[in-house]
Amino acid sequence: MVAPRLLADDCWSTERGRPRCRARVRTVLSWSRGATMSTPARRRLMRDFKRMQTDPPEGVNGAPCDNDIMKWHAVIFGPDDTAWEDGTFKLSVEFTEEYPNKAPTVKFLTKMFHPNIYADGSICLDILQNQWSPIYDISAILTSIQSLLCDPNPNSPANSEAARLYQENRREYERKVKEIVEQSWATEGDGE
Repeated sequence: MVAPRLLADDCWSTERGRPRCRARVRTVLSWSRGATMSTPARRRLMRDFKRMQTDPPEGVNGAPCDNDIMKWHAVIFGPDDTAWEDGTFKLSVEFTEEYPNKAPTVKFLTKMFHPNIYADGSICLDILQNQWSPIYDISAILTSIQSLLCDPNPNSPANSEAARLYQENRREYERKVKEIVEQSWATEGDGE
């Protein structure tokens, strides 16, 4: 098993195999002193961030970027005992002032090969589209995406080649996924 590593943007570290964001709640709290922090979306994102810091879900994490609580970096580690195991997958998450009533825009920055992920990193996932609910927070979004890695919906393909291989030649599909996992370890070329 390959040990998790520090990602290129120096925002992430790991602790006993779990991703841990090095951003501090204190830093984000300093943003709340500004007038722009008073919107419902920004208050909700503060709560989401605090919750993620105090009770992070297994294998995923996220944090706001550079003094902008509306833009986040996230990381998902591939689930154990799957073709995705040991992968380190970076994502961007962009919220609007309509959050939590409107889903954020989530994209993989790491190159992916998956039936429900487009070439540009966009994700075809019902909770990010027509099944969105304000009860979802960043933890729910990231854990849903992590689950999607192992349980794709080939009947709603964003990547027709990946969907075809997943249905017709699982061995070749898993070989391509393992190539993507190895590429995810690179510190350069993650789409940033």
